[in-house]
Amino acid sequence: MTRFAFGFDPVWRIPLLLVGVSPGRAFAEVREGGFSVRFGPWSLRTPLSNVAGTTVTGPYAPWRAIGPHLSLADRGVTFGTNTRRGVCVRFHIPVPALAPGGFLTHPGATLTVSDPEGLVKALGRPPET
Repeated sequence: MTRFAFGFDPVWRIPLLLVGVSPGRAFAEVREGGFSVRFGPWSLRTPLSNVAGTTVTGPYAPWRAIGPHLSLADRGVTFGTNTRRGVCVRFHIPVPALAPGGFLTHPGATLTVSDPEGLVKALGRPPET
């Protein structure tokens, strides 16, 4: 198992803590055959075979990147702790993450981990440019 911590910007630590997101409860994990993300009370799980591709992205606008977000344009989920950089992970089959019960699924997830290139490598999907 390889764990990737989220890269917290000190400016956003307190606001994120108010919604239950702290460094100890925000990470992505790549395990044999599986990929999971914990972001405070939110989580995402999928088999590695469901990962379609990855892209290192950023910088982001704070109102689009900090905290948990749903993109109304493409239903993607963002779990963000900084505005610098992150990884967009796309899925073959959309996965649940934000809403309880799994009725809302996401075709992709943007994660502001502290080592975007490391996550891309661990997922085994070459980054797209």
